[in-house]
Amino acid sequence: MKNCMGLMIVPLRAAPAALLALLLCVGTRTAAQSVRSLVNDGNDLYKEQKFSDAEVNYRKALDREKQLVQGHFNLGNALHKHGKFGDAVKEYETAIGKADQTDTKAWAHYNIGNALMKEEKYQDAVKEYIDALKLNPEDEDAKYNLSYALEKLKQKQQQQQQKKDKDKDKQNQNKDDKQKQDQKNQAENQKEDQQQKDQQDKQKQSASQQQKKMSRADAQRILDVLKDNEKEIQKKLRVRQAVRARTEKDW
Repeated sequence: MKNCMGLMIVPLRAAPAALLALLLCVGTRTAAQSVRSLVNDGNDLYKEQKFSDAEVNYRKALDREKQLVQGHFNLGNALHKHGKFGDAVKEYETAIGKADQTDTKAWAHYNIGNALMKEEKYQDAVKEYIDALKLNPEDEDAKYNLSYALEKLKQKQQQQQQKKDKDKDKQNQNKDDKQKQDQKNQAENQKEDQQQKDQQDKQKQSASQQQKKMSRADAQRILDVLKDNEKEIQKKLRVRQAVRARTEKDW
């Protein structure tokens, strides 16, 4: 795996043929032969890309012998071909738990890595390829896929960082926009308050002027009344002056 420019991971591996020898250790010879036939038929169907039929055969074999490592291993391959990667991983892990041979465990780890790569779980895939290489340091396919997984993991981390930076920039932009909007709203509120104050001052000034105007009018009316009163008094005085005083007769 030189880089990620269109390269594909190395394909799945089938369980070692030597695993079939384990069948002779369980049950009767007839039962073992029956399980072996089911597994062999499943393998033939798998090669013909009839993965559903192959899966059926592997499951039948496992129904008869649940400890069958090759059955779990190759069932995992069939499930993988169906795109059921999570189920495939479970079967590979079961095979690892039941297997005695180192190469079988290494191959199972390798296939788990491939399944995880399909799900873009690159961090976990890297771990599985490393586990495969711990068991078989000379596995060139595992080395190849490990380098591919590391490259994909690096790309994913870069994309996540870019997204994080983009989200942060967006948050900062939103913060700036909010701050500008708040400042605009504050300025508008201040302008509105000032206009309201100016209106109130104008109204007070108008009321004061009106009050002064009314006071002048009242004063003028009082003056007019006083003038009228003065005229009336003067008139009465003139009338009194015009009346002759009575002259007493001499006796």
